Amino acid sequence: MEFRQLGRSGLRVPALAFGTATFGGGNDFYRAWGSTDVTEAKRLVDLCLDAGVSFFDTANSYSTGMAEEILGAALAGRRQEVILASKATFPMGSGPNDAGSSRHFLRRACEDSLRRLRTDHIDVYYMHGFDENTPIEETLKMLDTLVTSGKVSYVACSNFSGWQVMKSLAISDRYGWPPYVAHQAYYSLVAREYEWELMPLAIDQGIGTVAWSPLAGGALSGKVRRGSRFPKGRASLSSGSSAPATSNVSSTLLACSRTSRKRPARRCRRSPSTGCFTGRQSRAW
Repeated sequence: MEFRQLGRSGLRVPALAFGTATFGGGNDFYRAWGSTDVTEAKRLVDLCLDAGVSFFDTANSYSTGMAEEILGAALAGRRQEVILASKATFPMGSGPNDAGSSRHFLRRACEDSLRRLRTDHIDVYYMHGFDENTPIEETLKMLDTLVTSGKVSYVACSNFSGWQVMKSLAISDRYGWPPYVAHQAYYSLVAREYEWELMPLAIDQGIGTVAWSPLAGGALSGKVRRGSRFPKGRASLSSGSSAPATSNVSSTLLACSRTSRKRPARRCRRSPSTGCFTGRQSRAW
């Protein structure tokens, strides 16, 4: 497994991470993605570690904590073998303070995540989204407190815009607080908006990029044929049914196949130009 430096931090992480949004299936939304239980999760953890994938990503909002609980149980006795990332910000209840990046919410959210994950620290702690109702200074100071207490090793952000990342970095620099070392953003062959502003920012500021849904919710897994409808599940939730997202995927796959002099293959599971499966080619790209 290839390891890479996570931004300008001293942490080295595998080139591939294992996401756990499919764990639990606690409601209709997440059930469409998957409903992995502890037994299956243990098998998946074993497969990952055997392949050198020791970076596991979860969030408190995934099935309202169920994903963290299942991952914690699956990692029992193996915590020191892995790098563990979790997130907070999205709603965990219907109360006025059950979401966001306030000091009040983050203190409780972190403690609850530690309990569910059966660990005393989180290696990478993301703000799952930008909280426009909380001063950035309040969020970053609370994250500094979590790092100082040893409950969090590194802080990061997810789904931020360019100005939100840059302002956060400037405030951290001003007060000497831990900066965001990584940004988890949506990026794939069929969703390249990240390149417009966030990629140049990351290069300039030395922020690591962790791409979520690099297979476009399953659309680039090789299971979808050109011109066909998405199967029921995560891909269908991401795209509706067919157009317009299906046409984007089909165009991308067709463009890949045109790099070969051969006639474009009817099946999109394997790329004729590289001989690699579409999913593998998409991840490598």
